[in-house]
Amino acid sequence: MNSTTPLLIEDTNLSHAWSRAFLHIIDNPGKEISPLIITLTGFTNGVPNEDQVIRDELDNSLVANSKQKVHTVANTIFPYSIWTHSKNDRNKLFQMYIDTLPRYKALERHKNRRGIYFERLISFGSGAKNGNQLEYIISQYKSRPGVRKSMFQASIFDPARDHITTAQLAFPCLQHISFVPQNDKTLALNAFYATQQIFEKAYGNYLGLCRLGNFMAHEMGLKFERMNCFIGVAKIDTIPKLHSSLAKLTDLARKAQS
Repeated sequence: MNSTTPLLIEDTNLSHAWSRAFLHIIDNPGKEISPLIITLTGFTNGVPNEDQVIRDELDNSLVANSKQKVHTVANTIFPYSIWTHSKNDRNKLFQMYIDTLPRYKALERHKNRRGIYFERLISFGSGAKNGNQLEYIISQYKSRPGVRKSMFQASIFDPARDHITTAQLAFPCLQHISFVPQNDKTLALNAFYATQQIFEKAYGNYLGLCRLGNFMAHEMGLKFERMNCFIGVAKIDTIPKLHSSLAKLTDLARKAQS
């Protein structure tokens, strides 16, 4: 694909949307799509539709290559298990996450030493609500009608910390998130990635964003309706496209498209 030609993928199933992006790189010259736009609908009580066979095989391939499973990647954006344990109490969620953060970082010292996405969303290091951008958005939306939509955005990238000369920087690839309420009924989430690893991270990224969108919709009294993700450069460059561990996954992705 020409590097300036956007690829737009719209689907009602997260697994199938990911499969289409994955196959596009597998089946075309090169290792990148630039840019890639994923727009996903199809939620049941805020939970995205998935093809469990594809997700399970992706997890198998990730483990075979010593990579994190989908759920682990998704948890870096929204800690679903802690949300469940907090019994839908967001204040408890925030506090439990901050309390547990040192353990999370210790588990993956190399990957998490510069931060975790959810950490930046609720403890940015500066700003209103002690840097809890999600709490600020929720509280402002609920405080009065007609709040400007430009207020409902959260940053991950911080020039003070992230404009460094390191040749390869794994965090943060996700740069920015915005939330768009529609008619006080539904909520869409928009996310921007400078780069994204389609095999290693993308599925978990999309799942984590959907879970974050559903959480925000719940707290704002809305219904989560759409996840839009803009990726400047989507790529597979840490594993050969014809690697044997991708063979079954590629076959399942093709069957899902037929």
